[in-house]
Amino acid sequence: MTDNNEKIRLDKWLWAARFFKTRALAKAAIEGGKVHVEGQRCKVSKTAELGAKLSIRQGFEQKEIIITALSGQRRGAPEARLLYEETPESIKQRMDEGERRRIMKASMQVPDHKPNKKERRDMRRFEHNQDY
Repeated sequence: MTDNNEKIRLDKWLWAARFFKTRALAKAAIEGGKVHVEGQRCKVSKTAELGAKLSIRQGFEQKEIIITALSGQRRGAPEARLLYEETPESIKQRMDEGERRRIMKASMQVPDHKPNKKERRDMRRFEHNQDY
C-alpha cells in the first residue's frame, strides 16, 4: 500500500489489483471502453483516486468496485483484494447472471451422435428451402 497522495495511473492500479494479468491487457481494456470511472470512459493515464467508483467488464462479468487503497506494486491476491471493495449490488447481479447462464447451458440440447448421410441431406434441403 502507498501513501494516499501518491499518483498512480489507472492501468497500473488495475494490474496491481489483479484485474488483469499484464499492464498491456489493462491498457487495452481501458482503451476498448471496458473500464469506466464514475460512469465515464477514461484514458489509460487517468490517476486512480480513493473512493472512485469503477465499472469493469471482463468477459460476461460486469463488476462495480470502489477503490479503497492505492498501490503500484503487484502482490498476492489476498493483499490485492484490500485495494478495492465490490458493491453488494454488483455481487448479486454477477451471481444472478451466472445462474442464468448455467440454466441456459443446461437447457441446451446437445446431439448424442454425429449426423448420418440422410440427416445431412435433410439439413441441406432445409437450409436450401429457407433461402429467399
